[in-house]
Amino acid sequence: MNKSYKRSIHWFRRDLRLSDNTALSHAVGQSEEIVAVYILSSWKQSHNWTGPGRQAFLCGCLESLQKNVEHAGGELILRTGDQVKQLEKLIKETEAEAVFLNRDPDPFGQEIEKRVKSLCREIGIDYVDYQDAVLHEKDEVLTGGGDAYKVYTPYSKNWFKQEKPEGRHTVRTIHSVKGVESDTLPSVSHWGYEKAPDLWIEPGEKAARQRLKHALESVVFGYQEDRNDLSAMATSHLGADLRWGTLSVREVYHRSAEVLNDAPDKAARDGVQAFQKQLAWREFYMAILGHFPQVLDTDFNEQWEGLHWDDPRKDDRLQRWKDGRTGFPIVDAGMRQLRELGYMHNRARMITAMFLTKDLHIHWREGEAHFMQHLLDGEIANNNGGWQWSAGTGADAAPYFRIQNPWTQTERFDPQGEYIKKWVPELEKVDPKRFRKPPEGSEKLCGAYVEPMVDHSAERDETLRRFKQHKEG
Repeated sequence: MNKSYKRSIHWFRRDLRLSDNTALSHAVGQSEEIVAVYILSSWKQSHNWTGPGRQAFLCGCLESLQKNVEHAGGELILRTGDQVKQLEKLIKETEAEAVFLNRDPDPFGQEIEKRVKSLCREIGIDYVDYQDAVLHEKDEVLTGGGDAYKVYTPYSKNWFKQEKPEGRHTVRTIHSVKGVESDTLPSVSHWGYEKAPDLWIEPGEKAARQRLKHALESVVFGYQEDRNDLSAMATSHLGADLRWGTLSVREVYHRSAEVLNDAPDKAARDGVQAFQKQLAWREFYMAILGHFPQVLDTDFNEQWEGLHWDDPRKDDRLQRWKDGRTGFPIVDAGMRQLRELGYMHNRARMITAMFLTKDLHIHWREGEAHFMQHLLDGEIANNNGGWQWSAGTGADAAPYFRIQNPWTQTERFDPQGEYIKKWVPELEKVDPKRFRKPPEGSEKLCGAYVEPMVDHSAERDETLRRFKQHKEG
């Protein structure tokens, strides 16, 4: 079979896998030889959207990808620096005739894509991109009037009606160009970090597939009932795999659909459907970011622009929240889990985010950045959407007057205190019933644990006052 290109570049980005990789599959099918490349960023020591845990996970994914590419007979080329400049050098070195890539759903990646497309046009080679990171891109799910949805429920109803794209076969053979210069696999020291943290989940495509298998066999049937139980391992833990592309979202959806057909009863069907709705939430927030990229800098609901927020340095409040030293056990448990694992249960994400914005009156951007620096599964769109939801400023957000009470949230979602005691060990011997209401008077939960830094009831009233005052102008 004649190939369209003698030599093509496949640029790996957030698609670090050989299975169901749209651009890679097309590149291999249309090219005699492939230059498979990943371009490492060159920033050092600090970044607003990532940190050592995330970079350690990326390193593991790249090591896995390199082994998989080599097993398929190819070579993974690593370069470092400006992505467009590095691609230009690689095109000229290898005399590539086309660049294949999967499109990025966030505006930063899209801006790079525009530059690469322009570069290819200038050089006179083909630029070929594909939809891969989502089931439906932003303009595929629109209102009857052709507008972007701003509310999840009607979006999701339309999303589920759309025909879902099928996946592609795993790439088994890659004929790589030989002798292309490559950087070595990175460690976190590449970005100026001294030590890689221990990862609580194994990175890479093989491990991702094992997690998917476990989720479909052991998690999704009970997802509706159990997913908010903070102490249970009742969620899929596939977020990092979808973020870095060690799994295809198409495979996750279609395999869950197969499981849905085999569900033994209504409760199990409800569980699988609740799981699939999380995929729809993911794409709803990506569509919001795609249509309204300003949400990264401003409130989605412009009504709340200019709302008064406190100085995060006041009484060291922001740092105490980050460290898990607020005196609210459920909040501190979530923040310590995040710090140690680079992961936090989704229910805890809501509790800690609403505490920062509604009890401490600190702008959601502070928490948004902290989460992105730590979460292995941190996705720009979903992180922003979740923070603005909690702050009451976002798309389909919790109304400003909906303010979660950390004490009653504990009673509902960690009634036996198992989650709290795991992550706040100084409370190990405390009766869990005491985690459900604030200490009275001079009482302390225990000598080694800090007192609550604020009175939730008073801060709730203050939040309502601020929003009401701002609303009334």
